[in-house]
Amino acid sequence: MFVFRTRHLLVAVALAAACGGGGGEDAGASGDVDLARGEQLFAANCAACHGPEGQGTTAGPPLVHEIYEPGHHPDEAFHRAVQEGVPAHHWNSGDMPPIGGLDRDDVDDVVAWVREVQREAGIG
Repeated sequence: MFVFRTRHLLVAVALAAACGGGGGEDAGASGDVDLARGEQLFAANCAACHGPEGQGTTAGPPLVHEIYEPGHHPDEAFHRAVQEGVPAHHWNSGDMPPIGGLDRDDVDDVVAWVREVQREAGIG
């Protein structure tokens, strides 16, 4: 795990606890995800801040970036961010609030789609 400044220590500790040490397992490892549904859910719930292809906006960071590859931000980090929100810690786009209305399966589909877009961009 990377060393974070004091402000980011809580994020690191929360992610490590959520991830059982921070493994980088893919959401789609079980094969029970729907990429098309993930893309639709991303468009409806994430694209306003993270951009339609995950490239980021002034309101949210790019998810198609090496910082968000599975070894640094495992899938569980995305689940925690959606469920609890997360303080800004790589970009100055502001804190991410929790996103309501998405269950674990929904987020699995979104993460699987993001991981696919990352792979297409040569990340991960």
